[in-house]
Amino acid sequence: MQTHKNKWHSWLIIFTLIISGGVYTGCDKDEKIETSIILKAFGPSPALRGGDLRFIGSNLDKVTAVVFQGLTPEITVEVTEIQIINDREIRVTIPQNAGPGKVTLKTPQGDIQTLTPLTFSEPISISSVTPTTLRAGQILTVNGDYLNLIKKVIFVENVEVEAEDFVSQSREQLQVRVPAEAQTGKIILSNGEEIPIEIYSNEVINIILPTFTGFTPVTVKPGNNINITGTNLDLVAGIKFGGDKIVDDVILNADSTQIVVTVPLEAQDDTLKLITKSGLEVKGNMKLITVMPSNITVSPITVKNGNTLTIKGKDLDLVASIKFGDLEGTINSKSETEILVTVPETANSRVATLVAFSTKTIDTPEFSYVKPKITALSPTSLMAGSELTVNGNDLDLIRKVIFSSAAKTVNVEPSSSASFVVNVPTDATSGIVKFVTVNGTEILSPSELTVTEADIPVISSIPSSIKPGQLLIIQGTKLNLVESVIFQDNVKATQFGTRSATLLEVYVPENAARGTNNINLITFNGKTVTVSVNIMATDPILPTTIMLTDFNGEGNSQSTWGSPFRFGIPDIPLDGTPCMIGNSNVSGWTWSWAANWGTLPALDDPNKYVFKMDICITKAVPSGISAGMCFRGWDNAIDLGNIFATSTDGNWITLTFNLNPGNPINGTGDFGFYLNCSETVDLSGVYIDNFRFDLK
Repeated sequence: MQTHKNKWHSWLIIFTLIISGGVYTGCDKDEKIETSIILKAFGPSPALRGGDLRFIGSNLDKVTAVVFQGLTPEITVEVTEIQIINDREIRVTIPQNAGPGKVTLKTPQGDIQTLTPLTFSEPISISSVTPTTLRAGQILTVNGDYLNLIKKVIFVENVEVEAEDFVSQSREQLQVRVPAEAQTGKIILSNGEEIPIEIYSNEVINIILPTFTGFTPVTVKPGNNINITGTNLDLVAGIKFGGDKIVDDVILNADSTQIVVTVPLEAQDDTLKLITKSGLEVKGNMKLITVMPSNITVSPITVKNGNTLTIKGKDLDLVASIKFGDLEGTINSKSETEILVTVPETANSRVATLVAFSTKTIDTPEFSYVKPKITALSPTSLMAGSELTVNGNDLDLIRKVIFSSAAKTVNVEPSSSASFVVNVPTDATSGIVKFVTVNGTEILSPSELTVTEADIPVISSIPSSIKPGQLLIIQGTKLNLVESVIFQDNVKATQFGTRSATLLEVYVPENAARGTNNINLITFNGKTVTVSVNIMATDPILPTTIMLTDFNGEGNSQSTWGSPFRFGIPDIPLDGTPCMIGNSNVSGWTWSWAANWGTLPALDDPNKYVFKMDICITKAVPSGISAGMCFRGWDNAIDLGNIFATSTDGNWITLTFNLNPGNPINGTGDFGFYLNCSETVDLSGVYIDNFRFDLK
């Protein structure tokens, strides 16, 4: 058996037949005007009465009738029921009372007659088809004449039985076994030719379908079995559940009256359907109801955001996901009776919604969320701009602190649940302090905080870096209270520009310490405000410095994997010796300096040291890259971030990074400087020198 493929539109075959004098006979082809009605070929000839006769040409859709010669010379038979395939092809059914002779096409442009006569072969005929009601697998008997010429029997939807699969065949009878894919309708007998003779049965063959009596249980847990009862269930190919889930793995009993099938997890509440082997659907008369989790409890009743909520109940293995409002929790473990789920950090829904695989939902009982408790503010009276210590419980949930009258909210992320320190804004006034948690809950301080107006300068703007001798411009409020400016190592500024309440201009002393410089602004009443500025120069190499590499070419100082950097004298030299010089088109993850095999220093107490490097950036790389250092194993690795994001304006500076204090650097693992690029970046404006450890 195979699916019937109609090949009637193969022009190559048609014209081949015309040229070779086959079953199509020639006609006049003098008329070549595009709008003219032209007949080029017709066929088949010989033909069978009751079969289709085809006409090929141009503008044939305008033909109004086809006239056949009758069984006697004085009689003609006119056919007006014309099947228009397109403007190049039409078909008519040959009447039973048509006789041999030329065929005439009636058109608005006049009659067109075939050049050659239509002839007839001895007709293949069907006298009876029995039985007219049967099921797949049973034998259908066709009686008639010339049935020995039949090469295939075609059921509805082009389901074919080839001659080699016939049960029996003779001139007057053929028998076929009804295929499983057969559907109700007339059958077609075909002689199997390229342009076939096809005879339709007068009778409609009724193909018996399975019947759907019912199923049990009606309410079922997905994953369990149901029993479907009916008749002719051996004709069933699968069961269609709600949600269009089809299960074809079924167990059939001996007399085809019962099917056992497992309900899929994703099955939705709906009427079941039997899918027959012929592709038809037989709908049941009952709706399947899927079991949902029940007897649900939650603990703790008050849960902390980010912690685990325990859900207990029955049939919890049906849960696919858990929603807290619009947020989805992470299911850590699941069984039939218990689920452990992590509550999203920002969740504030009073219930958790269990979403089953069937998409049905059910809510848990209500629960609440842990709220921070503020037990004390210390001190209770302070000056604006000072530090405030907040004590209490579950303070790690707090994300914002709002002071009375302050223009800006202070963002915090406490690492301790018992206390944290926050700077009081300089524009804050006395009042209750408001705290906002990670899920938006607001908590108030137990008492008012007394805030006095600041009598110290408040800095609003200061450059991140500057050169010795340049004018440092500091903006803020109450800057007129500053009496003196002391740079790091007690270097006092002696030259100033404008000095007012909102502006302080001071020239950086030539002997100011290079690198990060902590500057003390000392008021007339002796109070100090400290700000940091990077004095554009590198930190000195000290006798206590532990040098990892200066890239000067000795030992492993110029070892590298990949090619993000090369080594040489830079265009902007630091000390006239080689350094790492960045390349363009750097991508992926790569080592820039790797020295696993070298003799490198160890640090038993890294808490006493910092890691430093000297860097000059003439062309910044604002995104797409991050850097890191690995010290004798990945436990000691530190993330340097994007150290290339800001230009140093052609100046060499020193970058300083803390080490991991609890991990001695004394192992034998990987050692080096690495890059991780999420996109292709250009490092051609980057120079790096002097990887080293310095005492804090």
